[in-house]
Amino acid sequence: MRHKNKRYQLNRFTSWHKATLKGLVRSILTYEHITTTLNKAKAVRPLMEKLITLAKNNNLAHKRRAFKILGDHNLVKLLFEDIAPRFSAKTSGFLRIIKLGFRRGDNAAMAILELTELKSKPKKTKKEKKKDETVKEEKTSAASQEKPSTEKETKKEAKPEIRVKEKTRETKQPKKKFFWGIKNVFKKERNT
Repeated sequence: MRHKNKRYQLNRFTSWHKATLKGLVRSILTYEHITTTLNKAKAVRPLMEKLITLAKNNNLAHKRRAFKILGDHNLVKLLFEDIAPRFSAKTSGFLRIIKLGFRRGDNAAMAILELTELKSKPKKTKKEKKKDETVKEEKTSAASQEKPSTEKETKKEAKPEIRVKEKTRETKQPKKKFFWGIKNVFKKERNT
């Protein structure tokens, strides 16, 4: 009996199961949130939590263990330098699962799996927004002033030019090989 052996098998054999989890972990590290089935989200959460816990202790041995799972140096660097410092105050709960509903085709339960500490984007103040708007207006006004002058120039340059191209055909016949005519010997006669 399988007492206390709770593992989301995902109806896959071992190598396929590991590849699925590895792909999900790579996607989470790259995009910081993914939409997947609820069972896949529950299956990948423990592995992702272990990786972030590894990354919080930044040393070579832990980087090698993370590389063994991820298989990509860029992702290991991203994990250790960008993602793990965000969770320095937390000991667990690095991921959140938000239930979405059911998929239309097969009625599978869907969920969003995301990091709890997302990368913060700097918010623009009102002054910066106004500066951006004025810069955009200046660009559009400058572009609109340039268009009429360029249109006149293009009309002058758009006169049809007559070019005579001489077509030269080089007739190259393929070099005859040793068994060149042998196919004709064995070819069946066809009624034509």
